[in-house]
Amino acid sequence: MLRGIRMLVLSLMILHSVCGYQLENGGRIWALLVAGSNEYYNYRHQADVCHAYQILHRNGIPDENIIVMMYDDIAYNEANPTKGIIINQPNGSDVYEGVLKDYTGQFVNSTNFLKVLTGDAKGMRGIGSGRVIKSGPQDHVFVNFVDHGAPGLLAFPSDELYADDLVKALRKMAVNGQFAQLVFYVEACESGSMFDSLLPDDLKIFTVTAADPHESSYACYYDSVRQTYLGDVFSVMWMQDSEKENLLRETLHHQFEVVRTETNTSHVEEYGDLDVGSMHVSDFLGFQISRKPNSFTAKLPSVSDSVPSHHVPIAILERKLEAAVDPKEKQEIRFQLHRIMKYRRYMDNVVTKVLMLATGKDESRVQELKLNRYKLRLENFRCYKKLVAAFSENCFKLSDNPHAFRQLYILANVCGHEEMSMHSVMNAIKQVCSGYPQLRGII
Repeated sequence: MLRGIRMLVLSLMILHSVCGYQLENGGRIWALLVAGSNEYYNYRHQADVCHAYQILHRNGIPDENIIVMMYDDIAYNEANPTKGIIINQPNGSDVYEGVLKDYTGQFVNSTNFLKVLTGDAKGMRGIGSGRVIKSGPQDHVFVNFVDHGAPGLLAFPSDELYADDLVKALRKMAVNGQFAQLVFYVEACESGSMFDSLLPDDLKIFTVTAADPHESSYACYYDSVRQTYLGDVFSVMWMQDSEKENLLRETLHHQFEVVRTETNTSHVEEYGDLDVGSMHVSDFLGFQISRKPNSFTAKLPSVSDSVPSHHVPIAILERKLEAAVDPKEKQEIRFQLHRIMKYRRYMDNVVTKVLMLATGKDESRVQELKLNRYKLRLENFRCYKKLVAAFSENCFKLSDNPHAFRQLYILANVCGHEEMSMHSVMNAIKQVCSGYPQLRGII
């Protein structure tokens, strides 16, 4: 009897390893994992996505059903002291080994992301691996996006993905029967604004965001050897939970509650069809039949060094300054800190001048636009996209100046304010910024 049970378990494990995890309805799990940033100081974003890949791969989801987009400039970056290795937690195992690289470098952009997500194989022909999500009406889709964000948009290395375009793509997938259920985890500042009041609750789509529509997400686990942050709090928490819980029993909503409690730096939110939250995590992340202990589940220190994502460049330099011994090195680090703060103040001043011109020097209105946080509604995106494009083209190109994302809430406020004119702000942007040189590297 015992021998028979062992043979059955062994057979299931072999079937699991060969065929991958299959759903009860006969469908399959598809996954799209995206790190939307580049540059070494954003190490944590690719580390998060590489770790997510390892979890899905270990849980029996075959590589043919997993697609990975990441710039791939971290593992062999000259600043990385452990070439070819990326870790996502203190003293952690390498999460880079074996990771898929379907789309790297310039191919990591919003246009390709939407084509891959919606299964546009023709549109991706000749680009990267060319692979797309080929899910059908019985399949489950898991999407994990990690990067910077701003009201109503997610950042890519060279462009942006707007919430209205994402929701439009998700609606299209639902209408075309491209999934039974879809789960979307987003790690980004103000990530809640991608779905809040925008995503319908009847599309069988369940989303979880690292932050509410108006706040930052947080980085964590500073590594003194690599001199950067290894992970993001929300991502670290959902992946740690996924590695220690029995995913065949844990529901998505239970994981959300656990992660929301553990992520005490921002407000983790859920949107869309909350009924999907009653399904098991294994229905989207697969499960590890053997449940053998692995090197990824070692006991981890508590997250006590978290910092807002926009503060990471400064926090890294402050850590370097604290560790530096050589006077010349300290002087150079102080100079870099001074430069970052100076250019950030410069950007703030330019934005203030734009608002002063657009409002006819109405200081109370300017303060209102700076201090309030209006909700972006679907009807606001036409205005918002035009203002963001004008700001990026005339003042500070977003892909060259990541700190500019911190200013976009003001443009969202303009579009949500009944007494503000889009055209007056557009003209003010062009007039003010024409008198300033275009800068790069304001982080």
